[in-house]
Amino acid sequence: MAINKNHEFEELDGVKCGIVEKNVSPERVAFLKKLLEYNKFTVVVVPSPPPKVAAVPVVKVAEGEEAPPPPPAPPPAPATFTVGVTDYTFNTINAIYGRLLKTPDGHIVTMAFWQQKENVSHDEIPYYEDVN
Repeated sequence: MAINKNHEFEELDGVKCGIVEKNVSPERVAFLKKLLEYNKFTVVVVPSPPPKVAAVPVVKVAEGEEAPPPPPAPPPAPATFTVGVTDYTFNTINAIYGRLLKTPDGHIVTMAFWQQKENVSHDEIPYYEDVN
């Protein structure tokens, strides 16, 4: 059971894992896997379960009436994945704000880099070290 929403863990492929992100695209999986493996985490990736689909209501048709056409089939769900690490104590928020993760070029991972808003992580001076 998770302590809170930011600290989830579950079994992925028979291994107890700390959940990094759920329902991520294949491109995001590649980014996270490369970054986490560089930081010496063992990454486990499994396909996310398909979303639940509501049952089609049964329409009773009286004799002599024409049945309505069946509703169109829902579009296929996009292929998404759940990413976890075998260190089930891993917490994404603590790792980023605790400055525990590094990029392959040696910079500290920032939230903007983690969210892929920036291509390069710019080391920021923590507010408590800024003496100006």
